[in-house]
Amino acid sequence: MNATFSAAAPKALMELKAALFHGFQSFNQLKHIHARLIRTGFDQNNYLLNLLLKFTLNNFNNPNYAKLVFNQTLEPNIFLYNTMIRGLVSNNCFHQSIEFFHGMRNEGFLPNNFTFPFLLKSCTRLSDFELGVKAHGLVVKGGFDYDVFVKTGLVCFYARCGFLDDAHQMFDDIPEKNVVSWTAIMTGYIDFGKFKEAVGLFRRSLEMGLSPDSFTLVRVLSACSRVGDVSAGEWIHGYAVEMGMGRNVFVNTGLVDMYAKCGEMAKAREVFDEMVEKDVVSWSALIQGYAVNGLPKEALEVFYMMQRENVRPDCYSMVGVLSACARLGALEVGEWASKLMDMNEFLSNAVLGTALIDMYAKCGRMVSAWEIFKQMLVKDRVIWNAVVSGLAMHGYVKSAFCCFGQVEKLGIKPNGNTFIGLLCACTHAGLVDDGRKYFQSMTHLYSLEPAIEHYGCMVDLLGRAGLLDEAHSLIESMPMKPNAVIWGALLSGCRLHHDTKLAEHVLKQLIELEPWNSGNYVHLSNIYASNNKWDDSEKIRSSMNERRMHKIPAYSWIEIDGIVHEFLVGDTYHPISDNIYAKLGELSKELREAGYVPKTEYVLFDIEEEEKEHFVGCHSEKLALAFGLLSSKPSDVIRIIKNLRICGDCHTFFKLVSKITDREIILRDNNRFHCFLKGSCSCGDYW
Repeated sequence: MNATFSAAAPKALMELKAALFHGFQSFNQLKHIHARLIRTGFDQNNYLLNLLLKFTLNNFNNPNYAKLVFNQTLEPNIFLYNTMIRGLVSNNCFHQSIEFFHGMRNEGFLPNNFTFPFLLKSCTRLSDFELGVKAHGLVVKGGFDYDVFVKTGLVCFYARCGFLDDAHQMFDDIPEKNVVSWTAIMTGYIDFGKFKEAVGLFRRSLEMGLSPDSFTLVRVLSACSRVGDVSAGEWIHGYAVEMGMGRNVFVNTGLVDMYAKCGEMAKAREVFDEMVEKDVVSWSALIQGYAVNGLPKEALEVFYMMQRENVRPDCYSMVGVLSACARLGALEVGEWASKLMDMNEFLSNAVLGTALIDMYAKCGRMVSAWEIFKQMLVKDRVIWNAVVSGLAMHGYVKSAFCCFGQVEKLGIKPNGNTFIGLLCACTHAGLVDDGRKYFQSMTHLYSLEPAIEHYGCMVDLLGRAGLLDEAHSLIESMPMKPNAVIWGALLSGCRLHHDTKLAEHVLKQLIELEPWNSGNYVHLSNIYASNNKWDDSEKIRSSMNERRMHKIPAYSWIEIDGIVHEFLVGDTYHPISDNIYAKLGELSKELREAGYVPKTEYVLFDIEEEEKEHFVGCHSEKLALAFGLLSSKPSDVIRIIKNLRICGDCHTFFKLVSKITDREIILRDNNRFHCFLKGSCSCGDYW
């Protein structure tokens, strides 16, 4: 019996070696070979077990089975320990890899140059600085401090833990640096916001003859995007093409992302269109780029293309498309898109959940936003901020305050975005005292320094309440230089309360800050005109003509049956334009009979500044409203989005139309929501 077994052993050993070298088609096949090892008595052969563990960890990603195999080994050697440590790290089991390291040390084994890179990676990922420093000591004692892979591990470790000087020292000590070493130090600088330095290191690496891989190029492109250095990005683009990586999907996706984040959407689209191979990350980068750069219609068009290519959306593309829908008020499209993913993905993912809440809120469906909020599995600060902002936007001020109270009870520390939502709520309701209280509590109770956005909210609140001198004093006392948003908020107050003297001062500040913004010149010209300073008004107009400056056009969007329709003031391009103007004429006639008189003073003193009296009757939002009345059922809510602020005449017009048609109309301008129903508006007269 024993003789037979002894004679069969070499043959069995050769068969097992052959099986382990050729690999496995399935995990069941691997377990079958493991069973043969046990039956043939080779289950303690460390060489064969090492091969088995590598397949278990690296090919089938099953650390639990690997640990079971290892624990049955009577005399594991350094190779088995290293395989386990490496495999556990590759499966993101960092705590367990450290446990195996300690077990190896307890058994008397000394770590070597195959142990340290993966031990240091675990220390890096867990931010275990104490163990990492001890490992560094063992590296020096063992004489491995000149091994390029060990040294690179130390570079990553010190950089991730925030010790960039130490990381750079480790890097400088590497005698022969490879692409991994260079990428490690660049990544360290990028992670700590030193983007220009990272780009500089990349240039230096090329000077020293480095041939970067796709990962290095993608990392340095991300650094370019973070500082908006499009010229460096273009240079890297040219270098990638020159080096034969022009068709690499990862590099091209990095280029799309870089150009998009630098605001160069035409170049991003050019790279995207030339890509032979596109993955979901490529599609997501372009969709997000269009959404972030204020091109929501283009974002939706790309998303539709992505669907035609049968590419399933991921988290990032979904956030991009929901953001685009929020901007356009495309509720139906947003709901359709959200159904392409399982609802549980939204409820378990704070980023997705926030995007869906924001989409519903900005499309005028706050009830749906609230329902999503209630179902979220984990409500972190970002989720609470989204719902507070949504409630504030819709004028549900008390509910927003109650949510903030709940945030405090739960022990969630509010941040700057939380207070922006609260201050916006105060602004919409005209609650000056509450606004002052929240603004002051940022510093006194929460140790938060108000940012320029918070000052903007306060200036807006005080300006709307008619406290223009206090708002101006607040601007003068700001610790930072006021920007165009701050002065624009004060200008809104001046417009609302007809303070032309202060408005003139404000507009001069705005023109100095934004010499390219034609709207500021139009404002100043109209203020002069309204005060009969015709010569001054004409000088401003002539200056605009000389510089060939044109006013930012006012657009309005309305979604009907999942299609977003766009209107411009005086627009005649819509297929049923004649019917729209006929409907608008009917409404105007009916309203005039009811006593409505167009408020033409807004031609001279409004954020849109239409220059001719008849334009008041065909503002973009009025055209969208007429189209909505023609194209929707009487029971449907009409939802309109406008890129600029609604003027006083249109506000009155919408209130009266809601009364005579018995329709609910929701309009969101660049300031807030206006919900018109039965002749009244949710914002009252404080619009």
